[in-house]
Amino acid sequence: MSHDITPPPMPGFGPPMPPQPPKPPSGNRTNLIIVGCAVAVVASVIGTGIVVTNDGDASASPAPTVTVTKTVAAQDADTTGDDSGDDSGEGTEESSDASDTATDDDGVFALDDEVIYDSDVEVALSGFKRGVSSDYAVPESTPYVKFNIKITNGSDATVDANEMTVNCAYGDQGKEGEAIYDDGLNGLPDTRILAGRSLTVPWACELPKSETFLQVEVSPDYDSEEAIFTGDVKK
Repeated sequence: MSHDITPPPMPGFGPPMPPQPPKPPSGNRTNLIIVGCAVAVVASVIGTGIVVTNDGDASASPAPTVTVTKTVAAQDADTTGDDSGDDSGEGTEESSDASDTATDDDGVFALDDEVIYDSDVEVALSGFKRGVSSDYAVPESTPYVKFNIKITNGSDATVDANEMTVNCAYGDQGKEGEAIYDDGLNGLPDTRILAGRSLTVPWACELPKSETFLQVEVSPDYDSEEAIFTGDVKK
């Protein structure tokens, strides 16, 4: 029997802890924070700039009104009423012409003036001729004056002829002259006038046989103001 006594093992303390990593120098950390702030500031400025730019693009400013800049007396204006070959109405058609007594001093033009807008779009009226609408017209059996509206597109953009507006009035009291829809008088064309091109549209307005004074207001498109043509049409 052995009398050797083995002492119990000493409690273990585990493997040694690894040394802590050295802290970065204080100067480097400060520089990193400064750089981070600078990036944040730049990002903030860029972000703000983008927002402002988007706001500016999203705000659609109203289209400027195109105004009349000058008028030119039409050298070849057809004021004789000679419109032979187009007999769209019933009854007796009488030869007529338009006076050119109106001026553009107050924004009113003669019936045979050529109006030029600052967009280089030109409007001119010609070929005034009296007639009576047919039994199938709207309105029917109504005395009228027929004329041509010529739009010349001298601008760089396309003009939509369907955007043109035409309004008539007659007499000293300025009674509205209703538009006539008859054979050859179909209203506005559904077409476009390309840059450098022109389009002539036949039009007719109610004009009693006893009346001579005619007022025609024409706007070539939605963005242009109306040009007011006035004068006397012979009976």
